[in-house]
Amino acid sequence: MANLTIDVAKVLEDDALLSFDSPAISKDRLHVPSGDFVDRVVAMTDRNQNVLNNYQRILNTGRLAGTGYTSILPVDQGIEHSAGASFAPNPDYFDPSNIIELAIEGGCNAVASTFGVLGATARKYAHKIPYIVKFNHNELMTYPNTFNQIPFGNIKQCWEMGAAAVGATIYFGSDESEAQIQYVADMFAEAHDYGMVTILWCYIRNSAFKVNGVDYHASADLTSQANHLGVTIQADIIKQKLPTNNGGYTALNSGDSSYGKFNTGIYTDLNSSDEKGQGGHPIDLCRYQVANCYMGRSPLINSGGESKGASDLKDAVTTAVINKRAGGMGLISGRKAFQRPRNEGAALLNAIQDVYLDEKVTIA
Repeated sequence: MANLTIDVAKVLEDDALLSFDSPAISKDRLHVPSGDFVDRVVAMTDRNQNVLNNYQRILNTGRLAGTGYTSILPVDQGIEHSAGASFAPNPDYFDPSNIIELAIEGGCNAVASTFGVLGATARKYAHKIPYIVKFNHNELMTYPNTFNQIPFGNIKQCWEMGAAAVGATIYFGSDESEAQIQYVADMFAEAHDYGMVTILWCYIRNSAFKVNGVDYHASADLTSQANHLGVTIQADIIKQKLPTNNGGYTALNSGDSSYGKFNTGIYTDLNSSDEKGQGGHPIDLCRYQVANCYMGRSPLINSGGESKGASDLKDAVTTAVINKRAGGMGLISGRKAFQRPRNEGAALLNAIQDVYLDEKVTIA
């Protein structure tokens, strides 16, 4: 096992997350990450041998190789958040090669980025670290800004550059979501035919998901249903934001409004919350996300979130601890890593990986 670069407990400054031992959903129900995950879980699916090969390659790369856990560097923010806004803190990352070098130096399992970034560097790096090609984006140039994920290329291009996997985003709940579900499902099927792993950013997007000043875009119940839709179109890995609250369905069904279908048991029995979704332990909220990924058959990776400066290390380690203890497969963290000097970014990625290498951080 690699030497740890941090003391996880000291970084957390509070052992409440480490001592939690009464989850609403027992870990015995989960398909947890492990070194034999491909043999034990993925090999039981209808995926072809080349998909299994690429899945295993991802799990066998970087500092977490052989553990079943993943640390992925995602840098598609040049489109999603605009290049100037994303790379102004560190202009080196306008050059795609620096993105790949950070992922390698940081000990990542894979690097996720755009057709442009990965295509520009494929001959030098695609055989050194698994490539995940993000094939759709919110282009953020239309005035006024619109929010829609549109394709930027095709699956054959991903295969030709040597990618191990493809990634996509669906804005579940948006006006455009039905079209996104259909074309992403088609492209995922083609990616599987070519032998590539599929990863879905299962985000939700609708102004109605903000109720009485409370934002439910990262609520455990709504994001978990998005996860369930994602695994239905055969996403091999689900990327989701860490839950920040719960009770989205309750809020959207208040007064005279009616939305979706839900059972209060998802709060009281599965999330340690009250009947309105208030409360609930962070690990329970994340475990409910895992449960909606076919109990972990399609593993959950949580996003690292924006960079806030001094608190980035503690925030990243906290997210990693919650994800691991909930039964997730890892973190996909970008801005916290690339919006600082490379050595500092690599150190932050290593700190995240330390959570998954630390045998004292167990599944709750």
